[in-house]
Amino acid sequence: MPPKKKAAAVAGAKEVEQFFGVYLLYCTNPKYKGRTYIGYTVDPNRRIDQHNKGKHAGGAWRTSNRGPWEMVLIVHGFPNDISALRFEWSWQHPARSRRLRHVPSKKSKEKTYDFCIRLLANMLNTEPWRRLPLTIRWLKPDYSRDLSQHMCPPLHMPIVHGPVRSVKVKSSSSSKLAAAADKDGEDIEMDEQLFCNICFKTVSSGEKMECLNLKCGAVSHIICLSSSFLASEDNQIIPIEGNCVTCETVLQWGDLVRKKNGCYNNLTEEDMDASFQD
Repeated sequence: MPPKKKAAAVAGAKEVEQFFGVYLLYCTNPKYKGRTYIGYTVDPNRRIDQHNKGKHAGGAWRTSNRGPWEMVLIVHGFPNDISALRFEWSWQHPARSRRLRHVPSKKSKEKTYDFCIRLLANMLNTEPWRRLPLTIRWLKPDYSRDLSQHMCPPLHMPIVHGPVRSVKVKSSSSSKLAAAADKDGEDIEMDEQLFCNICFKTVSSGEKMECLNLKCGAVSHIICLSSSFLASEDNQIIPIEGNCVTCETVLQWGDLVRKKNGCYNNLTEEDMDASFQD
């Protein structure tokens, strides 16, 4: 029976690989109706089930024994878990986030749910999130709001409706390549397809720059990253330093060039990571 329930819950759902999402819950319990909760997940269908089953099933203590909860909205398309978790934290703590200081605080008569939506509309138009290829997905149409009442999301961010299901990355193409290599007795170089975290176009191995924060791993075109750094520097021809648009780590251009040229190949993960503690 449990497997059938799960299948029914995601029937007709949009399948998304490498899913990193930040969601908004709404409480429908008459005693706590109107309460909200913001969280991060790689599997939205499993996560809402955990919230409604309680803390003992993996749900958060703030939602435990206060359900039922509805997952009404989820924002997905983050490049990795760090990017999604930063977005989650800022949405949860707007008063403490330096990037949201421009957003007016909650009004006395404003409902918490409406405040969450207003915050979201502003966040989608704020650096670094406005650069990301995010999708705003309304899971429950009865709770949908017109974001344009506050701020329209960037044009490259679609607003969609309907369920979503995270799926594992398919590896059939890799298996076929491996089989072909065995059959022909030749080595086939399998290059992972990478995308620039600034322009979102494919990056070849010869034109990529990698973030030095090993917990991030974002890649950029050399020219895209250079332009990004120079945009924040006055009267500079060669970039000096700038922020990774994914994890916000401050990076020195010279260090990035050394990394590209293989100067850091002998360093351990502990050596590299020590410089990028959040």
